Amino acid sequence: MELFDWTNIRIIDVVDIVLVALLLYYLYKLVKGTVAINIFFGIVILYATWKVTELLEMEMLSKVLGGFLGVGMLALVVVFQQEIRKFLLLVGSTNFRARKRLFSKLKFFSETGSSNINVSAIVRACKKMSESRTGALIVIQRNNRLDFVKSTGDMMNAKVNQPIIESIFFKNSPLHDGAIIIEDNVITATRVILPVSNDRSIPQRFGLRHRAAIGITEKSDAVCLVVSEENGQISYIKEADFVLFKDLDELESILENDLR
Repeated sequence: MELFDWTNIRIIDVVDIVLVALLLYYLYKLVKGTVAINIFFGIVILYATWKVTELLEMEMLSKVLGGFLGVGMLALVVVFQQEIRKFLLLVGSTNFRARKRLFSKLKFFSETGSSNINVSAIVRACKKMSESRTGALIVIQRNNRLDFVKSTGDMMNAKVNQPIIESIFFKNSPLHDGAIIIEDNVITATRVILPVSNDRSIPQRFGLRHRAAIGITEKSDAVCLVVSEENGQISYIKEADFVLFKDLDELESILENDLR
């Protein structure tokens, strides 16, 4: 067997390997914590098996696996639709801060940051509104700008705090209809009309607030908090899906982590 000659490695080969490693690492971070992570590992294992069969010259099995992987690329686009959309939204964002966050995610060793958004005040406000059965819909911007929905509401420039949030959604307030948008610890819009999701798998017990929250998280990477007017239940929605939590302390921790 001929030994590999390390002297033939060019600088461009090293750059190629590093870029592929970074791409795979970022793809892993993108699907981490979602159902797609199991599919991701399945694809990696299948691809590794295919390469091993090629190395061992197992021609029949190698052709079967190769053909399956070739045809399966179309299926992957469907399976990873949300993740691909999220990745392209990050790459194509015109927000410089969003791109900065994207590159910071590519670092293998990065310091754990903290959100500058007053998450505690938001969660406390949701708790109070839950107790009084006050309906609320709070959208928190992350990387993707939400100008396409902000224009449907009234502009505001108020620092996030518990009394402000509660007063906005108070049932006799002229601002309580629709959603509020939070950017960098500032409430920038109220009475915002959000796109409603047409997903038929959403249980019928969830009303327009929940469908609107799912709709905006389908079209952006924003996260949403919904307080039900009917039963006071607090829901946290991210990437068009409900995130489960056992209590408000856990919700606050999850939200802090997602906004880093």
